[in-house]
Amino acid sequence: MPWQECTTMSIRREFVWLAEQPQSNVRELCRRYGISPKTAYKWLNRHRAHGEAGLEDRSRRPLNSPARSSPALEAAVLQLHRRFPFWGARKLLSLLPADVGRPHHSTLDAILRRHGCQVRYHAETAEAPAIQRFEHPQPNALWQMDFKGHFHLADHRSPRCHPLTVLDDHSRFALCLEACEGERLELVRPRLIQVFRRYGLPQRVTADNGPPWGSNIAGGLSALEVWLMRLGIEVSHSRPHHPQTQGKLERFHQTLKRELLHRTFRDLGHCQQAMDDWRAQYNQQRPHEALGQQPPLSRYRPSLRSYPEHLPEIEYDPGDRVLKVGRIGQVRFNGRSLFVGGGLAGEQVAIRPTATDGVFDVVFIRKTVRQIDLRQPKP
Repeated sequence: MPWQECTTMSIRREFVWLAEQPQSNVRELCRRYGISPKTAYKWLNRHRAHGEAGLEDRSRRPLNSPARSSPALEAAVLQLHRRFPFWGARKLLSLLPADVGRPHHSTLDAILRRHGCQVRYHAETAEAPAIQRFEHPQPNALWQMDFKGHFHLADHRSPRCHPLTVLDDHSRFALCLEACEGERLELVRPRLIQVFRRYGLPQRVTADNGPPWGSNIAGGLSALEVWLMRLGIEVSHSRPHHPQTQGKLERFHQTLKRELLHRTFRDLGHCQQAMDDWRAQYNQQRPHEALGQQPPLSRYRPSLRSYPEHLPEIEYDPGDRVLKVGRIGQVRFNGRSLFVGGGLAGEQVAIRPTATDGVFDVVFIRKTVRQIDLRQPKP
């Protein structure tokens, strides 16, 4: 079975890295990446024998590339600068070949200045080092997701591009970077399904409060929230007017804008190709200061929870009265009609008695979405 054409090398690197981790399930990874075990073990054996060069197509590229491993320090630094013009000396230092030594980052700064090379974004050297703190000690404990605004494309007949981003909180691994034509549920859900099929399910996701992430009704649920909860994923939202709640994703958006989104793209297809290439570089090559100048892939592992192709049934307590929500989001109970949210249309909810006589909770899975007070007169 062939690899995807657009990002062959990046997918091979990612697969090999994950497959070589302790206790990894190679055959499960094969299923998620859509390749046969025979193909997987071929690339694993080549990587073990020849390293990164072993992942190249042998008919297209030689095993040795002298231009990429110059013995002269200045040539190596200038070569890295040409490849990564937005990266400062500290990041370039982590990528220097071993045969040119390990000079201080100030030496690299001097080489760049001597050759008239201006780092396009040089605030890195002025900022304090990032604090190495992880709110979640394991990958997939929390994913942050949002849209990075929108921008016009060169072909004005094309819709605007709305980049959909998903980031793992622990590793800063970019799980998704998709060029969407809008921010509607029917555009977001298929992209998230692709992510879930490859990387598995997280324990929790956090997103903004606006659509399609949250409901406009206080305490209500959006259709996207309902779907995620059916998958067993806990959903939380950032505090209104507090972007620092998703600070790691906001920082990722800054890097994305600085290094990629300043360009002009013909259409969504052109934009997606550039995003695929940049995401591979960000995950696999770009050193992150909070990760000890290692790329995010060094910290990420796929989730052990696989994506179910069919939603599991909801189980409620034996004493609950289970009702189906109508197409406009209402339920009928004891002769009363109560609106519980359009996002729950077609779903089953439980009517559960509380400690107060005549008062019932309306529960979806484990979340109380409304209360019914039979002590109040009917409207």
